[in-house]
Amino acid sequence: MSASVVESQAVVLTHGQHRGLRLVGLAGIIVGALFIIVGIIAWIAVASQLRAENIIIGEDAPILVGEQVDGPIDAFVQASVINMHALEMADGKTYAELDREDPVRASVMDASFLRASLFTSVVAFGVALMAAGVGVIFVLFGWGLRLLAPAHPKTQPAVART
Repeated sequence: MSASVVESQAVVLTHGQHRGLRLVGLAGIIVGALFIIVGIIAWIAVASQLRAENIIIGEDAPILVGEQVDGPIDAFVQASVINMHALEMADGKTYAELDREDPVRASVMDASFLRASLFTSVVAFGVALMAAGVGVIFVLFGWGLRLLAPAHPKTQPAVART
């Protein structure tokens, strides 16, 4: 068996490359922090708007009965409860399947709009979470780049020429 020896080679950066790497790292950290802040603000905004609607999950929900809708899971559960009621009201038919003259059609249409609004909030929560997650990744990459190019690079010893 032969053992391979891995040689470590240092990468020497010019002053401009060193400075550029640190600036790109700093930019990553700043942009990442902004993404995290925007994600948190968006999450809070969507949650507060849902909370302002005073939607309470009904007793016939499979989970979270009596909870106020203010998060993605709550909104998803409430949307499925609305769908269940609309299907019961329309004998299993969707809005598009109902006759135009059916008196239930308007209520099923309202239920469809409510479900769409709740699903939109679920998507908004997802986008806010994704923005914050991308922000964390940017911060980590930026930090990593700055670790590769420390603020005070080690000085190279002078080489004596003969």
